[in-house]
Amino acid sequence: SYGVGKARINAGDLGALLLFKTKYIKIANLIFTGLGRKQGNTKDGIRIDKSENIIINNIDVSGFQKSGLFIYCSTKIRATHVYAHENGAAGIAVDGVYSVKESNYNIYIGYCTAEDNPGDPTNLNNHSGNGIVAGNCKKVMIEYCTATNNGWDMPRIGNGPVGIWAYEADSVIIQHCLSYRNKTSVGGADGGGFDLDGGVTNSIVQYCLSYENQGAGFSIFQYLYATPWYNNIYRFNISENDGSISDSKAGAYIWNSSRDSNQFYNCFFYNNTIYNSTGFALTYSELSERRHFFFLNNVFVGEDGLINGKSGVDIFEGNDWCSLKNNLSGRIAGLHIDPAFKNAGNTKITSANQIGHFIKYNLPANSLLNKKGVNLYKRYKINNGGIDFSSKAVPLTGIGACFR
Repeated sequence: SYGVGKARINAGDLGALLLFKTKYIKIANLIFTGLGRKQGNTKDGIRIDKSENIIINNIDVSGFQKSGLFIYCSTKIRATHVYAHENGAAGIAVDGVYSVKESNYNIYIGYCTAEDNPGDPTNLNNHSGNGIVAGNCKKVMIEYCTATNNGWDMPRIGNGPVGIWAYEADSVIIQHCLSYRNKTSVGGADGGGFDLDGGVTNSIVQYCLSYENQGAGFSIFQYLYATPWYNNIYRFNISENDGSISDSKAGAYIWNSSRDSNQFYNCFFYNNTIYNSTGFALTYSELSERRHFFFLNNVFVGEDGLINGKSGVDIFEGNDWCSLKNNLSGRIAGLHIDPAFKNAGNTKITSANQIGHFIKYNLPANSLLNKKGVNLYKRYKINNGGIDFSSKAVPLTGIGACFR
């Protein structure tokens, strides 16, 4: 590209760019277009295959049946400011040899937007219509990304898409991201905001905002035949009015189809704020065998009962439970203090770049919730990172995702 605007590569029914076994390539300031996911295109837009040291920056990619940007079995890949829209399978996807987490290593995805990627019309056996999805990978960072209005035309009923998520992955960090108004097929599952799914280990979702997704804002999932799921953290996140359509009906959802707690253990869910004016704060599927799940210093606000399903032997400590309809004292152990959020609900922000100015769920300065939680380090040797959703200092015993 030169002069005013970006050069366009019109791929028609083909892929726009393939890098195969290449090194040290930079792709920048280009527009890639295909015929459309239902108009004849059958490929990925940009495919990075068995390559390393690749930079992708300031790219617009649309009209491809598979993924806008597809990274396969590659190393040291950096993708920034990618706008992936109107594709089928996903906006941006990372994949490799199944259950080989070293297939992809050292991947960075930042400041990208995945919007209106509805689904792959030819995929009748698995999910499609994801925003950003990373699988079979290790050491992946996804930050300051936005996913919205994905998944609405997945051509099947079954497991569905998610805005931003990972599976069969190790050492993934998803942070400072926005995932809102994502969808699934009519009668399909999922359609949520964020998800650490089957086979994910040693990973973190933090400082993220999810709202008005058809599925749960934050999913904690393990599917049948995945490698074990363990040592994962969700912290300082906010979910608002998620889970309205699919089976979760909640801000956070726990599910394990392996039926084996040895496949699903060591989850640390702390200092999150879940607000759901039309459903539950937390749902457990009937299939949710697990062990060593900790829910600490969270604010849970729901329409009525707050917990749907059986919490089993999970550890709940330092949480605040607030029902918008009923007094829960004596029914759920923990605090029952109105968090006094100002103007909760009706979030309007549309870019992850706006998250730093999002103060709707800050606790008032005089709130008892600033000091009624558990000291995570003293009690559980948990290092909470020291900063909250708004990048401010965290009180040692603060409850919720953000403080004044």
